[in-house]
Amino acid sequence: MLRRFLRAILVGPEAPQLRRFFLVGSLAAGFQTAMLGTLVEWANLQYLLAALVSIEITILLQYGVNNRWTFGAARHSGLDEYLHGLVRTNLVRGSAIPIQIGILYLLVSAAAIPYLVANGVGIVISGVYRYLLESRWTWQGWQERN
Repeated sequence: MLRRFLRAILVGPEAPQLRRFFLVGSLAAGFQTAMLGTLVEWANLQYLLAALVSIEITILLQYGVNNRWTFGAARHSGLDEYLHGLVRTNLVRGSAIPIQIGILYLLVSAAAIPYLVANGVGIVISGVYRYLLESRWTWQGWQERN
C-alpha cells in the first residue's frame, strides 16, 4: 500500500494534485502543531481541547488553499459553490477528527508519547483518509451536479 502511494505521487495521473495536497497538508500540519503547542503551553488549554480548536482552524485554512491551488481545476468560485465545498470539507475533515484525536489520546495516555509527537502521528494516519474523501467528494461532487 505504501509502495503504491509513493508511486502515485511520482507518476500516477493524480501525481501533481497529490503532491500539492501533500505539500499543503505538510505546511498545515506544522501550523496545526505550532497552534496546538501554543494553546497548551501559553493559553493553558487541555491538550485534547486545544487539538480540536487547532484542527478546526487548520481545516478552514486548508480549504482555502486547496480550493485555490490543489484542486484549482475544480475550484469553487461562486459563493454558493465555495460555501457548499466548505461544508463538505468540514464533513470530510470533521469525520477524521475522531481518528486523529483518538490516536493522540491513545499515544499520550497509553504510550506516554509527548502530545506534539502523538499529534503528528495522528495527522499522518488520518491524512490518507482525508485525501481520498476530499479528492473524490468535496471537489468532484460539485462538478458532477453542475
